[in-house]
Amino acid sequence: MKLVEHFQYGLNSPICLTWELTYACNLACVHCLSSSGRRDPRELTTAEAKSVIDELQRMQVFYVNIGGGEPTVRSDFWELLDYAVSHDVGVKFSTNGIKLDKARAAQLAATDYVDVQISLDGATAEVNDHVRGPGSYATAIRALENLAEAGFGQPKISVVMTRQNVDQLDEFKAIADKFGAQLRITRLRPSGRGADVWDELHPTAAQQRQLYDWLVARGDGVLTGDSFFHLSAYGEALPGLNLCGAGRVVCLIDPVGDVYACPFAIHENFLAGNVRSPGGFQEVWRGSELFAELRQPQTGGACRSCGFYDSCQGGCMAAKFFTGLPLDGPDPECVRGFGEQALAARGTDTVIPKSDVDHSRRTAPRGGRGPVPVTIGMRPDRACDESPLAGLQV
Repeated sequence: MKLVEHFQYGLNSPICLTWELTYACNLACVHCLSSSGRRDPRELTTAEAKSVIDELQRMQVFYVNIGGGEPTVRSDFWELLDYAVSHDVGVKFSTNGIKLDKARAAQLAATDYVDVQISLDGATAEVNDHVRGPGSYATAIRALENLAEAGFGQPKISVVMTRQNVDQLDEFKAIADKFGAQLRITRLRPSGRGADVWDELHPTAAQQRQLYDWLVARGDGVLTGDSFFHLSAYGEALPGLNLCGAGRVVCLIDPVGDVYACPFAIHENFLAGNVRSPGGFQEVWRGSELFAELRQPQTGGACRSCGFYDSCQGGCMAAKFFTGLPLDGPDPECVRGFGEQALAARGTDTVIPKSDVDHSRRTAPRGGRGPVPVTIGMRPDRACDESPLAGLQV
């Protein structure tokens, strides 16, 4: 059995575990997948968080992706980071850079098994601050400067690809090179507040082709988090697992200990359990009925009739769910155009699911900016041998 086939049926421990430490955040990004802003008073205590780390050590989870919210605003963040590293659990944490002053940068440079990922969604302040808020570009650049000055080895610059920044890929790469960083690009999902700005921000079909061509031509050393496997239907498979790892090799622990199948699927339909329950995280990962179902052989549904299914595997579960499409149908950004057809075929009575988790600050400003102008091209006319929508009830 190939290694990727082992992944399809699940592993004893996740290899990509995301842990949102808090919903508190100093920013109010319009596309925030966890709808963060306000702290949840029920979030795990320091002692409970350390117990989770102990459990991850026993399960031989080698590293954890820490996020939020903004994880560094938790008063015990640095204590938990040190605790994880000292218990053989490496930490990769995502931050907007608000707490990364020169002293913290020097501390991180002297710490092993820690990776830092700075969020930057525009190569210019105009584009970045449109979605992340005024001043956020300057904050991120200052954090990168501090890390470079401290000698921190190869931090990551994490970019959510939007309609406004696809044309800036070369500029992002130049910024990464300037600071000795590695570029990481990820896909925009219609999750959390991202659902509210999906129509405005998600790349056009022509831009998806542009992104794919750039990755094939210039993507060596660029990380994608395996989030663009739906683009593999263009022809050449992109590096990575090229499958949906939800509940198989991927999951999320949220600030209150709830465990979801995927960081982009914070919804009760994908809630597997809670780390505070008897048996803790290990019992959820190994005994959850939801995860057992996700690890069963997948039929591919309507997409099986498409000649490119083996390349894209039907796309992203969360993207389909939060746009009201069937999970066994095409991805809303299917590069063969079937997602567009499925979206257009939705009836007026179609229920578009919304996450029941929302910690947004209701009065969060957007900086008074309108949409950033973008030149929209036309999608190449390339179709599958047979439409996977044939006979599908949307």
